[in-house]
Amino acid sequence: MAGTNGWPVWYEMMTPDPAGVTPFYRAVLGWEIAAQGNAMTNGSEYRMIARADGGTAGGVLTLTPGMQQMGMAPAWFVYFYAADVDALAAKVAELGGTVHMGPMDMDGAGRVVMAADPFGAVFYLIKPTPPEGQPDAQSDVFMEGTVGHCAWNELGTSDGPGADAFYKGLFGWNSDDVMPMGKDGDYRFVALGGTQIGAISPMLAPGTSAGWLPYFRVADINAARDAALANGGTIPMDLHEVPGGDSIFIALDPAGAQVGITGTTKEA
Repeated sequence: MAGTNGWPVWYEMMTPDPAGVTPFYRAVLGWEIAAQGNAMTNGSEYRMIARADGGTAGGVLTLTPGMQQMGMAPAWFVYFYAADVDALAAKVAELGGTVHMGPMDMDGAGRVVMAADPFGAVFYLIKPTPPEGQPDAQSDVFMEGTVGHCAWNELGTSDGPGADAFYKGLFGWNSDDVMPMGKDGDYRFVALGGTQIGAISPMLAPGTSAGWLPYFRVADINAARDAALANGGTIPMDLHEVPGGDSIFIALDPAGAQVGITGTTKEA
């Protein structure tokens, strides 16, 4: 499904100090953030995140002081596949969203657009460039049942029905499966090609804005929680079970980027 419009194909963390958050992600998820980054024309650097299984979990963009002065803060972002980036960028605008950057070609990455839905949630569109010598390679960063990979993509928004209409119009997602959340509205499960890739949540914590949050899978959710706290993280939403048998928590890494963690309790 990685070659289908709307499939999550990359995850990117923006942080001012990649080395400072590396122990957190190593302890919680078994990842290694590259010690050296590739220099970018804007003075930033880009690093890759290596999974324990030898694959790649995503990338890390260093936030420069100038970027932070422009209001950019530590955060995780989702890149969705676009067979025709330019056409989908035009559709973003038609559906009431905003194109913040691009379309543009990025060496070694592909053709990219930075956009936002009508309610302010930022996301990326990308037509990836396959690795050299691997023309048929497809992204595996999202594999819902596999440790070290992203397992869920959740949009928190102020307008669930409006966001649902936007993404359905943009990607053709199926969101017929809903879970009523009382006065807050419906929690809408998002499926693509028969696979649930995440959900649209009508709940926003006080003082927060609309945004996408990836949940990454761990083998032992209790150990991951302990590791997060022991390595400079904080937990604004503590461990609890969700439908399907998994448990989740939301952490803030040492730089303040919010990240979701999901998994099961490891049996003794």
